[in-house]
Amino acid sequence: MKKLFTLLLITLSLFAQTRTEFIQAQKTAFQEYKKTQGNAFERYAKAQKKAYNQYKKELQKIWREPKLSTKKQWLSYSKDKKSRANVDFEQETITVEAVAKTEKEAKQKLKIALAKAVTINTKQLQESDPLEQTLRKIKTPRSIIQAKVKAEPILSTIIFKKRPTQKSVAKYVNKHINKQTIKVLPSKKIKDAFVYKVKIKMPKGALYKRANIYANQIKIQSKKQAIPIELTFAIMHTESYFNPRARSPIPAFGLMQIVPKSAGIDAYFYLYKRKKLVSSSYLYNSTNNIKMGTAYLHILYYRYLRKIKNPQSRLYCTIAAYNTGAGNIAYAFTKHYSMGKAAPLINKLTPQEVYAKLQKDLRYDEPKMYLKNVNKRMKLYQHLYSL
Repeated sequence: MKKLFTLLLITLSLFAQTRTEFIQAQKTAFQEYKKTQGNAFERYAKAQKKAYNQYKKELQKIWREPKLSTKKQWLSYSKDKKSRANVDFEQETITVEAVAKTEKEAKQKLKIALAKAVTINTKQLQESDPLEQTLRKIKTPRSIIQAKVKAEPILSTIIFKKRPTQKSVAKYVNKHINKQTIKVLPSKKIKDAFVYKVKIKMPKGALYKRANIYANQIKIQSKKQAIPIELTFAIMHTESYFNPRARSPIPAFGLMQIVPKSAGIDAYFYLYKRKKLVSSSYLYNSTNNIKMGTAYLHILYYRYLRKIKNPQSRLYCTIAAYNTGAGNIAYAFTKHYSMGKAAPLINKLTPQEVYAKLQKDLRYDEPKMYLKNVNKRMKLYQHLYSL
């Protein structure tokens, strides 16, 4: 693949008569390389999606709603798939469910599911999760970079004031799993079975305790990329609510929701001067994810949107571009995707006018709300961390 890229670059450069043409040749070669890499990732992602859908079909035999992890929810199933924990980071709730034929069996399954959810770390989860075990069987192309997931707490630092012991976990579990808390409904999938369910509210301040796990990494990488620290916090909050297992259908992975075949390639090349795709395991590693996310913010602010002169105007455009792409920012101002054409128009406006224009003319509602939320949350993290 590297030889193909080099040959393509040499061929194009032979026809370049000026420095501008040579730079354009480089860009063209890079785009072709990204396309080729993207095709390799598409094949890999297709195999993953097939396994993902097969796993979902197996869940449908047991559950009326065969839920899987999303951007803001982490779903963890038992090996037999008959119990699960649903951790909703946005609503700050933990829901445990079990399919069983007796209350005694259900209580045991619920207690195990809850104990696992509140104590497991990210490394243990990556190694033990039934879906991840299935995905690991898929052959990964050599061009895709993988990494080990670090051992970091998910809920233990939120639930327990000290490192949890067997006694403290048992006390917590017994408090929440009892006759008064369990709701029972007939199973619509398994004959003579019932679905037992318990929903638990996380302790107050759970979101910010989660944020604090990544605070040092956020500060280090934001400063390195000359990006406001509060921006990285606010982006992560909005993207995943600090869910380390965040996954969206695009697919995008991890805390800052990096899309491997687009932002992932750009960020990896910027950081390491190598054109590579990264895997989901690479992006479930929090250090890699934050490094890639802040690198992409740097690319947006200092490269793609560099012609916008006012720093605040450029910041607003960067926030929206992280969600919808720089081309759609240009389109909001010119109905064309060229930032070269949009920047002069943007530069005639005040930051407040730029913000209003984005809220009015961005093509979709999602980036409008995204800009609003990130802007509001930046102020929150400025106050929280005295930035």
